[in-house]
Amino acid sequence: MFHQPLTVNVRGRLLSFAEPQVMGILNATPDSFFAGSRCCSEEKIERRTRQILDEGAGVIDVGACSTRPGGDPVDEAEEMRRLRVALPIVRRVAPDAPLSVDTFRPSVARMSVEEYGADIINDVSEGADKEMFPAVARLGVPYILMSLKSNLSDMLKAFADEVQQLRDMGQKDIILDPGFGFGKTMEENYALMGQLDRFRVMELPLLVGISRKRMIHQVLHITPDESLNGTTVLNTIALMKGADILRVHDVRAAVEAVKIVSNLKSD
Repeated sequence: MFHQPLTVNVRGRLLSFAEPQVMGILNATPDSFFAGSRCCSEEKIERRTRQILDEGAGVIDVGACSTRPGGDPVDEAEEMRRLRVALPIVRRVAPDAPLSVDTFRPSVARMSVEEYGADIINDVSEGADKEMFPAVARLGVPYILMSLKSNLSDMLKAFADEVQQLRDMGQKDIILDPGFGFGKTMEENYALMGQLDRFRVMELPLLVGISRKRMIHQVLHITPDESLNGTTVLNTIALMKGADILRVHDVRAAVEAVKIVSNLKSD
């Protein structure tokens, strides 16, 4: 049976998930958990942007406030300052690439879209700030809604309620993120990965972000720097279970995983 591919509207163009997309991470921070992703100078931001493009990512995700475990988020002014440095560089180097901004602050979301033309807001807080939902609805850009719930049942119920709230406010394009590594034990993370295909009931694009996270390097007793192979294994499983977007540090490996899994699948 033929199913219409899921899409989101990015600046009047449809971003299709007929084949999964790879989202390359650019951290305009000095303190993200994976040192290899930190871009603290204009030169490093430009170099990382070109690397993400050259390795085949379809989306660039820029973050300026680390949400690493045990870390203290920088204040709003510093997050904005970092983005005001990074976003113009990314836009200049990659004018046609969909640009996502990773933030949990509505004011930062508004600045990123209104001043720099960001295309997607990626919120890791499950809309903890009650102004975020109406803010993104007014901005009219796709919104990545992450869950802090620890099990599938609670997550699906919460997603259904939150999606309805967003729809009632006029939000059209919503992407779901199960939030691996956020508010979950190791066992809960892997249980969710095993049930990932159940999210299809929501009929919305699904983002998976497990790149070099604790659920990989703690199981393997290695460091984040040594976690590329484990990341690729889990990304491949996620693709087999229906992930539409892989949010990653290592773009080339993820693009190759997408190509291989796509060749395995048939209508």
